[in-house]
Parts: sequence; structure tokens; C-alpha cells
Amino acid sequence: MKDLKHLSIVDGAFLHLESPEMPMHVGSVHLFELPAGYQGSWYEDVKAHVTSRMHLAPVFTRKLALMPFDLANPVWIDDDDIDLDYHMRYLVLPKPGTLEQLWTLVSRLHSMLLDRSRPLWEFYVIEGLQGGQVAFYGKVHHAAIDGQAGVMLGQSVFDLTPEPRKVRPPRPRRSSRYQLGVAEMLAAGLENQLHQLLRLGKLLPGLAKSAAATIGQTMRELRTPAAGDAKAPSKLKLAPPTPFNHSITNQRSFTAVSLPLDETKRIGKALGASVNDMVLWLCATALRGYLADSRELPDKSLVAMVPISLREAGDATMNNQVAGTVIDLGTQQADPLQRLALIRAGTAAMKQQMGTWSGVVPTDFPSLGSPWLVSGLASLYGRSRLADRLRFANVTISNVPGVPVPVYLAGAKMLNHYPVSIVVHGVALNITVQSYMGQLCFGLIACRRAVPDVDELGRQLQRAFDTMQRLPLPAPEAAPAPVPEAAAEAPAKAPAKAPAKKRRPAAPKHRPAATVVPLQAKTAAKRTRVSAAGGG
Repeated sequence: MKDLKHLSIVDGAFLHLESPEMPMHVGSVHLFELPAGYQGSWYEDVKAHVTSRMHLAPVFTRKLALMPFDLANPVWIDDDDIDLDYHMRYLVLPKPGTLEQLWTLVSRLHSMLLDRSRPLWEFYVIEGLQGGQVAFYGKVHHAAIDGQAGVMLGQSVFDLTPEPRKVRPPRPRRSSRYQLGVAEMLAAGLENQLHQLLRLGKLLPGLAKSAAATIGQTMRELRTPAAGDAKAPSKLKLAPPTPFNHSITNQRSFTAVSLPLDETKRIGKALGASVNDMVLWLCATALRGYLADSRELPDKSLVAMVPISLREAGDATMNNQVAGTVIDLGTQQADPLQRLALIRAGTAAMKQQMGTWSGVVPTDFPSLGSPWLVSGLASLYGRSRLADRLRFANVTISNVPGVPVPVYLAGAKMLNHYPVSIVVHGVALNITVQSYMGQLCFGLIACRRAVPDVDELGRQLQRAFDTMQRLPLPAPEAAPAPVPEAAAEAPAKAPAKAPAKKRRPAAPKHRPAATVVPLQAKTAAKRTRVSAAGGG
């Protein structure tokens, strides 16, 4: 059964959680600049280009084979009858071809389920944009890839130069059967369950040790308030109610925003914060402004669900290796520096927690009965209104590192990389960020009923960036003056006798200009250091 590729428990969960209201595919949308004087059909060029690269990523050529009676997770099998005209499509925007029209089209395309009888991906070339640019939208089922695997998928299709790199053609292979026998599928499923039980048994000692350490730390935090906060909140809490925390429909709204990466890095470094801290702060500040405008800002902090990659360096497997945690966004704090201090404390705790569980978190479990169990629980959660009451998080925020240099597709230059992710029952807003070519590219997707004006949230992100640029930064410490070489080599002399004190001359009427740090900046810098030390 070695030729069958079994879905892990995480991969399978994305299949079983899927419903018409909750599609489980991820995607991205890009703007491309065609080469000067280009006269061909870019759609046909892209189709030929992708066809020549399909063997580089198995997601292009494999489909699902279901277990009999859905007893366990499906398996991936090769598909030798791929209809490229179905998977790659051509669309034209109506005039005038604005970005708002493009975002509306993307939101509609993203709300449609993928056909599970085929390989789970679709690409769209979209023309008709103002300025002559062309757009490219693609989506792949989350059962096949996570964020990092999506980056590696892009690396198989995109190039670093306008001239596509030479790729060795695939080796000829034998034709596979269209369907597998029932006995063969059941035997493969049973063998996979036994392997998963053995792997889980090897991880149990490490899991028990990490669980004991986490429980002990949680009990200590519950008994001992945080420094300087006699009423530190418990981590065992529900997120506050917001417009984002409801059961969702199958309608989506989408918008995209680009912000300068280098400026974000510079300000974050001055404040002792990472890029990820600043991304969370930008999202928190935008959410605070958005909810405050409609008088829906909770008194308690919004909570973000943050996915964490468990993928080891160099692992190019096309599957999901991801966990998740929750972080308070500090939206109840009006002071932006205190908000950042709370976020930094949260990310520091997250890193400590992941250090405790690193290497022992299993990415797979035995999946016997999981299709029924997971799909049943998902349906219950969405239809029983539990999503309105049982709030684990208010928003999903994910930050995926991208490439710092321009990439090309069939000779055209990519101008930006906007992720298009997933919203689920109870968390109707997802903000995913990917860095690309000196930009932080934010993709905001939401249930249209919960967030009909997602473009306003995009404008709030821009205002948050403007606020970030006005933050008072700590004054840089003056470096000691260099010692002249001659003075450094001069022999030490006996100290001269101190001269007699003279009367101080009168102060001049006009003093020379001096560098002055505003009192506000000094105070803010001091407050930032104290808050970060106390929270971390």
C-alpha cells in the first residue's frame, strides 16, 4: 500500500469541516505587469507554463479516493485524466475595471466549492483592469497545503527572472487505475491506523511531560497575578462578543492593502518589537478603530487565533503541519504603546509555550471514524448557534513570510501577493499577511453578512499605519566620541596641579543650538521599556 498517500488527521479535518457555507480552500490574488510591447495571449502562455510545471508539485495531479462508508480519511491517488481547460479559466472585468470590481469578483470565486472528483485546485487569469495590468487568482484546498506549503507551491510555478527557467520534463509513468477496489482501500486504511497508533505511542512520554509543564505554569499564573496588575485576567476565558462572532453564510467580502515592510521593521526595531508584533499591532489598531466607529468596541480585549507552523526547515511535503494559539490584541487600551506592550507579552508567552511543546506535538492521529465525528460536530456548532456563544477567538490573523525579490509568471512581473484565506463559524473575519518585495500584503476576507464593509476595515489598516509612523520612538543613545590616535598613543603624564578657581563668566545672550529630545518622547520611551519588561 506504499503507493497510496494517506491524508493526515489535520488534512482530513479540512475536508470534513467543509460545507457550502464554509469552503475550506485557500488562495491568493496578484497583479501582474506584462512585458513592454507584449502582443500575445497571456492566458494561453500561463496555461502552457503551468502545464510544463505540474509534475513539480503533486497537488496538481492527485485527487481524493474516499474510504468505504467514510470509515477513515481518504487517500490521494494520481489522476491521469486532467482537464486543463476546467482548472485554468479566463475572465474579463467589465468596464471601468477597478480594483474594487476585482476584489468583488475574487470574493465570489472564493465562495465556490472545489469539485472533489478532480484535483483540488483552480487558476484564473483576469483581464480588463485599468492601466493594462492583468490579475491572477488561484485557490487550492487546505487539505492539500498549509501556508508554508503554499509558498513552496508558488516556487514551483513562479520564476526569479522574466525568462522562465528550464525545467526537466516528467518521466513517463504507468497509467494508474481510476478507482481502487473496496478490499484494497479497507486494507490500506487499517494499515495506516496501525502506523498512526505506533507513532502516537512513541510521542506519549513527551506529550505527558509537556502537558504537565503547561498545566503547572497555568496553575501558577492563576494563583499569582502578573507583576503590577493585581487583577490579571485568567487565560481560561471566552473572547468578548463582536459582529465577527456568528454563524456564517456562503457569501464573502474581500479587500487588500499593501503597507511598506521596511518602515514597519524600522519602527518595530526602535520599539523592541518584531515584524510579527507590529503586524498584530496594526491589525489590533485597525480593529479598534473599526469597532469604535460603530460603537461596538468591547471593554475587554479582542482575541486573535494565530496559526503556528510546525514545519521543519527544508520540509517540502505538501500537507498541513500547523497548530494554533490565541493572543490578546490589547484593543481595550487607548494608548498605542501600551497596546504594543500587551501584544509583545502575548507573543513572548506564545514562543515559550511552543518551546515547551516543540517536537512533541503530533501532526497526525488515527482517523478511524473522524469523517463522521468532525463533520457532525462542525454542523452542530454552526447550526445550533453555539458559534454565537462559545467564542474562542474574534478574528484569525496569520503572517506568512514571502520572498523579498520580484518573481515572474510566464514572463510577466508580479507586483503584489494578497492572500485569500478561510473564515469559519464563530470567526467570520480572517486577516492573512504575506511579505513580498518590500511590502506587507494584507488580504482581508469575511462573511459578507458579518462584515459587509470590509473595505472600511482596509482603510482602518492604512490609518493604523499612519498612527504607527507618529509613535514617539526612544531617543537613540549617543555613541562615545572616538579617541584621537595621537592621544591614544601619547604616554601617560602625571596629573597637573589643579588651577585656581576663577569666576564664572556671564552667560551669553544667545546660546548655541542643542539637540533636545521632547519630554513626551522621553516619557513614552520610558513607559515602553517598563511595560514590555513587566508584560514579558
